[in-house]
Amino acid sequence: MALFRSYIRPVVLLSILLGLALVAAGYGTYRQYRSIQELTYTIDVRDTELHGAHDENKRLAEAVESLTKERDTLSEALHAEKEKNESFAGQIEKITGTVGKLDKLSKTDPELLKKYSKVYFLNEHYTPQKLVLLEKAYGYDESKEFYLAREIVPFFEDMIAEAKEDDIDLWVVSAYRSFETQQGLKSAYSVTYGSGANTFSADQGYSEHQLGTTIDFTTKNLDGGLSGFDTTPAYEWLKGNAHKYGFVLSYPEDNTYYIFEPWHWRFVGTDLAKDLHEDEQYFYDLDQRTLDEYLISIFD
Repeated sequence: MALFRSYIRPVVLLSILLGLALVAAGYGTYRQYRSIQELTYTIDVRDTELHGAHDENKRLAEAVESLTKERDTLSEALHAEKEKNESFAGQIEKITGTVGKLDKLSKTDPELLKKYSKVYFLNEHYTPQKLVLLEKAYGYDESKEFYLAREIVPFFEDMIAEAKEDDIDLWVVSAYRSFETQQGLKSAYSVTYGSGANTFSADQGYSEHQLGTTIDFTTKNLDGGLSGFDTTPAYEWLKGNAHKYGFVLSYPEDNTYYIFEPWHWRFVGTDLAKDLHEDEQYFYDLDQRTLDEYLISIFD
């Protein structure tokens, strides 16, 4: 009996231990199962969130694409409108420029670039719009008064100043002459020289001097005269520099109007004067239509 009891106790103890082991194993399995369930739930939640995010991203991408298309459409419309406005502005500027040119031309004496000298005629009523009395120092004879059109005075003064810097003396012996003055001068020449006066003196109404833009120069060693002017440094200086200030030689050698007049210089504007100088041409070489194109810039 004692032997049986001693045998039963270990078996019970072993059963208890085995039961406890099974319970422990089962609990561990349960914990693993719970962990797997929780992980699965977490995965499902994250998967749902990812699907939601994917759908949101897709929606946002579609919205961005739609906005991009709308932006491109608006950009094209803006570009088209900008081109339209620029074209319109260009038309306005062109119209404004044309109006400005017409206004400028309307205020510019249309006679200033006409070919007189037996071609065009200025009547006895023509007088330059605004004449200015030159300072006495510009004339060879300070007892005489010399007038020029107001607009050309600054060009004239700048030219004389530069000539003086180059040690060239230039004095005025004749500038503006009225119709009546030219008439009296031509009559006196005709009495002295007869028909020969026509070779060097214009009839009244045909003289460039009536425009108030033409000057006869003298220089030192000529005693205020004109003869021999072509042999002086002053003439050479004018040939090389007068165009910079808008002055040109009206009657060069072998012209068909009058004798060679190296002292006689007419203001025609710097644009025309420079073009004539560069092309080695003279004022009367050009046709009147070409000359008139320079009228708008004559005082620029």
